[in-house]
Amino acid sequence: MRSFMGRDILSLKEFERNEFFRVFEIAEALEPIARDRRNSDLLADKTLVTAFYQPSTRTRLAHEAGMIRLGGSVTGFSDAKMTRAGDWYQESIKDTIKMLEFYGDVIVMRHYQQGAPREAAKWASIPIINGGDGWGEHPTQILTDLYTVLTEKGHIDGLRWLAVGDMRMRTMHSLGYALTQFDCPITFVGPTPDALFDDSPDMRMPENYKEDFKKYGLDFTEAEHVEQAIAEADVILVEPVMQPDYTKARDERKGDAGFTPDNYKITRELLTTKAKSDAILLHSLPRMDEIPPDVDITKWSRYWQEAFNGVVMRMALLALVLGAAE
Repeated sequence: MRSFMGRDILSLKEFERNEFFRVFEIAEALEPIARDRRNSDLLADKTLVTAFYQPSTRTRLAHEAGMIRLGGSVTGFSDAKMTRAGDWYQESIKDTIKMLEFYGDVIVMRHYQQGAPREAAKWASIPIINGGDGWGEHPTQILTDLYTVLTEKGHIDGLRWLAVGDMRMRTMHSLGYALTQFDCPITFVGPTPDALFDDSPDMRMPENYKEDFKKYGLDFTEAEHVEQAIAEADVILVEPVMQPDYTKARDERKGDAGFTPDNYKITRELLTTKAKSDAILLHSLPRMDEIPPDVDITKWSRYWQEAFNGVVMRMALLALVLGAAE
């Protein structure tokens, strides 16, 4: 197995099966620190730089919280407009990263351009962690989701997944790549162009990702409606179908965003009448109306546990890439 020390975390396409389990092992070892709401000194001499060119609640703060829990320091920015990359100069990724690497020991980057973290990694002498790149990938979120499933179910292999929402989403792409390393059939349910409103985009899984998944041996199918696949699902992962434009630094809502069609909603009634009693429901959040609030207190929901595990997973990744765990 390759060492994680000094390694970039850019895509789950690059992860081997045993590497997933090594990350999960370190997460399990560090979890008591977060659960007991205490801090350690494991990374007391290290600093995390957060370079967030797009808004974030969970990804940025989970990395920062994870670093603080391990005794490290944090610096960085949460909006490109706070930097020369977001003003009149439009400073390049290369020039920005060549500066940021002097300010810390690891950089977590979210960017509206697909591939931006990989571009940053070309110029950085310290590890780059992809915190989401446009419509590209979101590896740390799916590592969090897999760890949540492992802790809840005790295993990953043999579980059938259902993914519902906009399949252009970076989480969906990382999920597909991750499941190529496990015995996990998955059904993707994404809206067709005419499913929402006039001139709506095609939200089914893009062909280039499907071709990649086939090459890597992913067992996947597609369905048009949630009800066609939910009865067999052990894990249900949901994303909104009402989305901002992830190719922009900031896409603020103007007027009503619309409503999620019933075909792509996970309601309490649907879970009660169609889902397995021991299925688990994940959502990386934020949500619109695709999961109503009355689902939150049902036996299926695990998105709050997922949020806690997000801190634990970022602790594990930081400890690994900074050489505190090997």
